[in-house]
Amino acid sequence: MTLLFTVIVTFFAGMGAGLGTGFAGMSAAAVISPMLITFLHMDPYMAVGIALSSDVLASAVSAYIYGKNKNLDVKNGLLMMVCVLTFTVVGSYIASLLPSRTMGSFSVLMTFLLGVKFIVRPVMTTKEAMMGVSAHKRAVQSIVCGVLIGFICGFVGAGGGMMMLLILTSVLGYELKTAVGTSVFIMTFTALTGAVSHFAIGGMPDPLVWVLCVIFTLVWARIAAVLANKAAPKTLNRATGVILVVLGIAVMVFSRLA
Repeated sequence: MTLLFTVIVTFFAGMGAGLGTGFAGMSAAAVISPMLITFLHMDPYMAVGIALSSDVLASAVSAYIYGKNKNLDVKNGLLMMVCVLTFTVVGSYIASLLPSRTMGSFSVLMTFLLGVKFIVRPVMTTKEAMMGVSAHKRAVQSIVCGVLIGFICGFVGAGGGMMMLLILTSVLGYELKTAVGTSVFIMTFTALTGAVSHFAIGGMPDPLVWVLCVIFTLVWARIAAVLANKAAPKTLNRATGVILVVLGIAVMVFSRLA
């Protein structure tokens, strides 16, 4: 019964995380962590490590699918990634002086509000309009926004994927599919960095829970990425919005149960 319960919990955790990653570039940590903590009574630090490691392959396969469909900006994504990783450290240092538990709720609220935003005001920017911005301006914007995302991610402790999606679509004017593709590309490396540091400090996790979370998240992320790349812009906006709203509410509930 315990084994069956573990499989059920990790399946739904992986499904929620995978759908969020494949459709919206959302970090798996926002979904998997509260579920493992609430239902499997796992140590929070280890739960985050498992979630981040699940995010690595899920984001990588999603980025591959988006790139295969020409919905990925690798050049500016690399610039932004370097800035995100660097300033996440800066933000984390400053956040260490503040009560982190209070700050963590920002990511959940942001997931919900961003979902509502995609439903009410969908991103209908075309690739033609996106390519109208000069390469130099885009590079500068990527660096500045990478600094901002990294600092906020490190300061709040979560929400990097959501911050990237919001800024890529609303500030940099990316078409939605390219924004998600670039976001999961960056998240592949940020999640890998976070997972390695978590396991190096806290030790290796429960192998069964770890493997199940990685597999389920990977499978559902691939399904979501394939569907997202085939969907019409308006349909993708609404699907992304609904998924983010549902996940936001679910994580709020799980967090309260914990």
